[in-house]
Amino acid sequence: MKTKFINGVSSSPSMSLGLLVTENALQVQPDTQEDCEELVRSDQPDPDTRRRAYMWCREFLHGAWKSLAEDLFQITIIRGGLSNKLFLCSLPDSLDCVGDEPRSILLRLYGAILQMSCNKGDSQESNKENHFQGAEAMVLESVMFAILAERELGPKLYGIFPQGRLEQYVPSRKLDTCELSDSSISAEVAQKMARFHGMRMPFNKEPKWLFGTMDKYLSQVMRLNFTRESHLRRFNRLLSYNLPQEMEMLRSLLKSTHSPVVFCHNDCQEGNILLLKGRQSSDKQKLMLIDFEYSSYNYRGFDIGNHFCEWMYDYNCDEFPFFKVSAQNYPSKAQQLHFIESYLRESDQGFDGLSAEDQMKLKEELYVEVNRFSLASHFFWGLWSIIQAQLSTIKFGYLVSLKYFFTLLNIQVVRGTEKNFSFGKMSSGQEEDLILTKVRYIETGNSGLSWSSPLLSQKDAQWSLKGIIMNYMFVQEEQ
Repeated sequence: MKTKFINGVSSSPSMSLGLLVTENALQVQPDTQEDCEELVRSDQPDPDTRRRAYMWCREFLHGAWKSLAEDLFQITIIRGGLSNKLFLCSLPDSLDCVGDEPRSILLRLYGAILQMSCNKGDSQESNKENHFQGAEAMVLESVMFAILAERELGPKLYGIFPQGRLEQYVPSRKLDTCELSDSSISAEVAQKMARFHGMRMPFNKEPKWLFGTMDKYLSQVMRLNFTRESHLRRFNRLLSYNLPQEMEMLRSLLKSTHSPVVFCHNDCQEGNILLLKGRQSSDKQKLMLIDFEYSSYNYRGFDIGNHFCEWMYDYNCDEFPFFKVSAQNYPSKAQQLHFIESYLRESDQGFDGLSAEDQMKLKEELYVEVNRFSLASHFFWGLWSIIQAQLSTIKFGYLVSLKYFFTLLNIQVVRGTEKNFSFGKMSSGQEEDLILTKVRYIETGNSGLSWSSPLLSQKDAQWSLKGIIMNYMFVQEEQ
């Protein structure tokens, strides 16, 4: 049986865009290489999407778009979106603009928000409430997008409809993953993030988004059913790690970690950072943050830690699973401190007036904060990947990425000497790939947590950090 996917899973400033699924959506099989009919993605949309895109552009943009013949309508797929489908729609060169309408537009399709009906006994009132929450979330996300556009912190908004919106097409290109480590780019990303964090937005300012969304995701993950034996075996292995208990341990660790609540982007990966055309050689203001559907009031440490995790992931791949992981690209401490210093100079007006010793103290404190919250990034996107594997029509190896999110858990050094390891073959399952990476363990210090006893063998060591590691893994010390 082929999987039926439904696109459009994302979260909102009020947390009400947490996943809403139907009962039928829980009885599906994840996308794997053998499930994909096309292992190379097309640049052209299907006829139905093309037709709908033409009508939206014609009705919302008017001007030359209103008289545009459908056969002259130009549309191509923009790759890289993992939650939404993106398209570039353009007028042909032969057709002149009538007024100030744009010649090109970005069409974003985030799909329908599905009612949550995980239990067959859900009442009609409950279903109505979930529909209302989905509609409310879409309104809030659109309000946020419009505010950011007005403040020139994001693209202009040209149209809103239930299935998506029309946005300004900004002449630019998305950053490549390798560019995140460029010192000048990293510094400007830090500055942009600091300004983003400094905004006052008309949304709920309680930090409910992170664990509220993970609670919803985890609840739905625990209800999933798989029919294929290989998928069931993997899923049962995942459940054997007692994810609810691990999340409570993670919650306890982060509760003991001070992190200011600010307005966060929550998905600052290279695909959501534009390098503006004509400004590549400029020293300043050459970048723009986009894609705010996950933005909310959240902990500062998560936003920065999540960005650091994205240094490892390259989503610009044409063949299954459509991403690559290079764990060695996680920023070094020196690279992190470079980012952190740029962030603090932008966010703290008194930073430059401090002594070098006091500046370093602030940087080290933020370094600890960020690397603890980076653990939550892996847990969050790991759960997200399981859900997306069931619901998304985007060709992407979500279930493959799950292995990396839950296995390449970047546990950073809080104090003391970094311990580097390379992964050997996973303990469960001969079919798992040989994963080579590094893991940085955290010395918990004053957090009250401690190491559990390692189970040593001749070549491998199985480590568990009490309260943090989400699954056990075999590691071999790197010589």
